[in-house]
Amino acid sequence: MCASSPMAIRRRLPVLLVAFLCFVAGISASDGDADPIYIDCVEQCEKTGCVGDVCFQHCNLTSNGKSVSDPWYLQEPLYIKWKKWDCLSGCRYQCMLVREEERETAGNTPVKYHGKWPLRRAFGIEEPVSVALSALNLAVQFHGWVSFFILVNYKLPLRPNRQTFYEYTGLWHIYGTLSMNFLFWSAVYHSRDVEMTEKLDYSSAAAVIGFSLIVSILRAFSIKSEATRVMVAAPLIAFVTTHILYLNCYQFDYDLNMKVCAMMGVAQVVIWGVWGGISNHPSKWKIWVVTIGEGLIILFQIYDFPPYKGFLDAHAISHAIAIPVSYIWWSFIHDDSEYRTTTLMKKAK
Repeated sequence: MCASSPMAIRRRLPVLLVAFLCFVAGISASDGDADPIYIDCVEQCEKTGCVGDVCFQHCNLTSNGKSVSDPWYLQEPLYIKWKKWDCLSGCRYQCMLVREEERETAGNTPVKYHGKWPLRRAFGIEEPVSVALSALNLAVQFHGWVSFFILVNYKLPLRPNRQTFYEYTGLWHIYGTLSMNFLFWSAVYHSRDVEMTEKLDYSSAAAVIGFSLIVSILRAFSIKSEATRVMVAAPLIAFVTTHILYLNCYQFDYDLNMKVCAMMGVAQVVIWGVWGGISNHPSKWKIWVVTIGEGLIILFQIYDFPPYKGFLDAHAISHAIAIPVSYIWWSFIHDDSEYRTTTLMKKAK
């Protein structure tokens, strides 16, 4: 099968954008947690502390034998609670397993519960595959950022004032920091889904996607003036900051967050894709590889499917695709710094 030309891919980008936004707009409540049998199971479990032969002691007592109705200063510390599951989460998980076994016996397909597929835990971790892949991607991001730092500060020539020739050094340092912050909280969130970890994960994701959009505009349009950079970045920073504050301080709107992140993500993919098609950059092929990789990530988010063997779902696969994409992306950043440094040194002579 012949590879698509850059012009053909650019023609398809609007179609992909419309399809993705239509998908995001159609997100609705999960079927599993609306199941009356599941709801009744959870309610009974919270009253009795048991689902069949499986009982949860912490539905009535903590591990120290203290009542859950005790004041907060008599409760267990957070770092101890983190190792265990509270009554509600334990009941939901066990009722989900029982209900899915009943559905499988009846020949029905799995359904989502509270926005997630029925994933099995391992070593107390809710989504072990996604945690492992987020951690691996974090390692790739850290390696890419550290090698970039060494490259621009110790391997490439510097200006007389010891500043780098590369005009986007500071931006990529911020991008690397935000990316690693997001992947750290992604791993934490997939290991234990509570309100705090959910907000940290989604907030850090919005921050890195928003900043990535800023970098894509500044680099694709070769904006070097500090005043112009501020004019471009300030409205986007204000928008992302307001969005994060809205999620954390007013209302955590999952659908709104998905739409905002989707629009910013697709916008930067389009910007990089078009720039890669018209630029004479020697490493522009890496831009196309990253664009295709991002498209695959979006594809697996759209065409979601139940987890294989209770562990591997489409979201985990998207995390897996993100690992080589991150490696190639940092490789492009390295090439871009060398390319721009060489160009500017020639002009300086």
